[in-house]
Order: sequence, then structure tokens, then C-alpha cells
Amino acid sequence: QVQLVESGGGLVQPGGSLRLACAASGGVFRFFDMDWYRQAPGKRRELVAGIGSGTATRYADSVKGRFTISRDNEKNTVYLQMNSLKPEDTAVYYCNAHYGDSVRHYWGQGTQVTVSS
Repeated sequence: QVQLVESGGGLVQPGGSLRLACAASGGVFRFFDMDWYRQAPGKRRELVAGIGSGTATRYADSVKGRFTISRDNEKNTVYLQMNSLKPEDTAVYYCNAHYGDSVRHYWGQGTQVTVSS
């Protein structure tokens, strides 16, 4: 059974930084494609950033140049470094894992990020 546990959310002022972490257990982490999604109140869940098993990365246009996704296969953990945060980045951030094109996706419980002065 694959389990994902996010951490690192919190309250930060505009322009500040946070680093989210997602620790995985079960499965074979180095083969997972890992994604970060977010969902703001009243909005659909959206893809923020992704990193493949081969470390190729992709980002939503709204976070390019501000967010960086990375992974540590020794620690079974994926990170999301978020800089220059804006109020519109406020959302619950979710970690997602899947093997390539598999329809089976695994989700964490989410961590709240609030950007406010």
C-alpha cells in the first residue's frame, strides 16, 4: 500500500518562501512520477509541478521561475520549493504519485499553504 505524507505548509507573507515535502512509503519510489497539485476554495484542483522518474520536470505557467520541484530517491521524498509567494498561491497542496501512464494514482492528505499579510 502506497502512502504519501505531506508537510511544510503554513502561513507566510507575500514574497516569502516555503518548502513542502512529501514522504512516500510502499511502492518503488524511484519509479514513480511525482506531482504536486493544489486546490483553492471554490476552484478545481490544478497541477502545479511534476517530476518524472528520470527527473524531467514540468511546471504550471503561473509558478514558473518561482517554484522548484526536486526529489531524493534515497529518502523517498519529493520537495516543492516555493519562492516569491503570492496570495493567489493560497491553497491546499497535494502530493500525487503514479507509475508512468498508469490510471492508478496515489494521493496524500494535503497541506495548507496560506499567503497573507
